[in-house]
Amino acid sequence: MHVLMVAAENDALPNAKVGGVADVIRDVPKALVAQGLTVDVVIPDYGFELGERCFIGEVSVAFKSETHVLSLFEIPQNQKGVRQIVISHPLFSQSLSVYCNDNDNGPFATDATKFALFNAAICEALIQGVLTQPNTLHLHDWHSACVAVLLKFNPRYGKLAKLRLVYTVHNLALQGIRPFKGDDSSLEAWFPSLSYDGQRLCDPRYPHCFNPMRSAINLADKVHVVSPSYSQEVQIASNDAHGFFGGEGLERDLQQAAEQGKLIGILNGCDYAIQDEHEATYSQLLEQIESTLFSWMAKSAQLHSSHYIAHQRVLQFMACDKQGPLVTSVGRLTEQKVLLLCQQQSKDLTIDSVCQIINQFKGRLLVLGSGDSKLEHLFTCAMARNNNFLFLKGYGQGVGDLMYQLGDLFLMPSSFEPCGISQMLAMRAGQPCLVHSVGGLKDTVEHNVSGFCFNGDTLSTQADALLQSLTEALSLYQTNPKQWQAIKRRAADARFSWDSVVTDYITYLY
Repeated sequence: MHVLMVAAENDALPNAKVGGVADVIRDVPKALVAQGLTVDVVIPDYGFELGERCFIGEVSVAFKSETHVLSLFEIPQNQKGVRQIVISHPLFSQSLSVYCNDNDNGPFATDATKFALFNAAICEALIQGVLTQPNTLHLHDWHSACVAVLLKFNPRYGKLAKLRLVYTVHNLALQGIRPFKGDDSSLEAWFPSLSYDGQRLCDPRYPHCFNPMRSAINLADKVHVVSPSYSQEVQIASNDAHGFFGGEGLERDLQQAAEQGKLIGILNGCDYAIQDEHEATYSQLLEQIESTLFSWMAKSAQLHSSHYIAHQRVLQFMACDKQGPLVTSVGRLTEQKVLLLCQQQSKDLTIDSVCQIINQFKGRLLVLGSGDSKLEHLFTCAMARNNNFLFLKGYGQGVGDLMYQLGDLFLMPSSFEPCGISQMLAMRAGQPCLVHSVGGLKDTVEHNVSGFCFNGDTLSTQADALLQSLTEALSLYQTNPKQWQAIKRRAADARFSWDSVVTDYITYLY
């Protein structure tokens, strides 16, 4: 069996990772090949240095009433059975980044146009034989959804119309919504001669808009979400005021997919290859943090307040020995990840209350991540208020690895989590996790067995439950080391292997 995967990210290639989808696109092909399949993986060429590349061919694409020529290259890898392919065009590499940040007046506009052209090139490469026609075409997130639209509605691709389509939803909160027409970045601007069924492609909340994610959900043969619990949650309407994030407007389509036997929940996996056995120390972590901070500072002529305060905090931590627990968190700063930490708690925010509880146990909180600028500022201010809190605005692989290895308790209070990878990485290193019991977190962390879980019916009760669970977990850490070690061992022994995941892929998706 041959599978073609189409995505926006791929951590098998340099700099092509932003989120967890890149880990999936890196790991799943290797695991599928181990089961006897062959896999081609295709992403845009964002202009990064990729080393050696082998020209495959080029395609001419009708896009926005013009003809565009795009080139396909294979990036040689030492992975038998997996081909890593990029498609090159100036539109893809103009910003030297995977995604662009448009203003609120034109959300997704630049990226939507970029990925629409990329998707059109995929279809042309298949029909022209530049890409090998697969048994299964596996599309990932909204960035690849236009492939399904073109294959189903453009007569040019009639020979491919029956190609088996699998669509994976990694993040239902990002749907790539754009107008049908009347905008430079719209479905009819990209493909002016396309006849389509607007009822199947429109956004349920904004009928005049094209919703790529809904389109792929309705057009695919199988719809995959990345944990069993999340597959149930997405069939329920979101209620933001009560802290529940489910179908995000697409619950009826996902209910229908479930009724048709199309909706499948399969948990993502984690790589359990032999890890570096070197025993790191807390001092080495602080030294690595300082070095990483210096590298971030050097990138700009102006010193950011977050980096300055963080460095002062590192010096403070270096001056006195660690006594209590080290609580860690690694991830993107988005509302999904930290909304609960931003809730008002009398005079303070939840993040302040978290720091105060940790301080009661003489502990420290380390948070590594970047994202929403408003949230970055909020966390910087919280760091300034709490002398046991170190917020590192950015991402450094070395720092993250040491935080997983050396942390005592990993904090992941996501408001929703389709699967999550950070909790798996922390558990792999033997660090128990404190998680909101939703989605993939619910499916990976067992309360008082391999970690700690909390829940609640509103944002307020969820925040209160988080603080109570944190207090209980740190009390256990301090008063019952034998039970704590047992929880650490069970966290480290938990296995969510890609081998079992791709067996389910083959059985239920392919």
